[in-house]
Amino acid sequence: MKMQGDLPAAHRKNLWITLLGIGMFLIGAAVVFSLPAMQSQALDDSTSSAQPVKVEYPAPGLTLADTQGNLVSLNDLSGMVVLVNNWATWCPPCRAEMPTLQAFYETYADEGFTIIAIDSGDPAGEVQAFIQDYGLTFPVWLDPDGLALEAFNSWSLPSSYVIDRDGIIRLMWLGAISRTALETHLAPLIRGD
Repeated sequence: MKMQGDLPAAHRKNLWITLLGIGMFLIGAAVVFSLPAMQSQALDDSTSSAQPVKVEYPAPGLTLADTQGNLVSLNDLSGMVVLVNNWATWCPPCRAEMPTLQAFYETYADEGFTIIAIDSGDPAGEVQAFIQDYGLTFPVWLDPDGLALEAFNSWSLPSSYVIDRDGIIRLMWLGAISRTALETHLAPLIRGD
């Protein structure tokens, strides 16, 4: 027997779907509104940082397109110390480390050092907007097919690799890097210590 206060099954189902939709909307809104705050925060000494692993193997001869559509290759950077950073615009730790990478680049760019930031599959327009929003001045390459992730044999984002002046990968990071970690592990390689 049906009681007066009972809702028909179809109405109960619609109510649950509506409540679920409202809940998902509120969660999505919270995430969207927290992204600008995360975007402006650089990793500092109080933020945990990935620690590098010392490695020694030849850098891949990776060739991709830069943001202007020009073909560029890691082979063209012989004689420089290169930090290759695999990242994506949607990746929170990638976003968090970008101001740190930019500041480190500005400090060491005149010492035969560069950063090659390889975006993993985002549309070119989103990458361009990201570059402008973050004021990036180091080279950014586009990797719509995941060739860099395959070449470095890691599908983690962010992941970074330090190539020495002889084309040998010396350090590998999985995760975001702090300025302290860069100064401790990478700066001596740039200076030739």
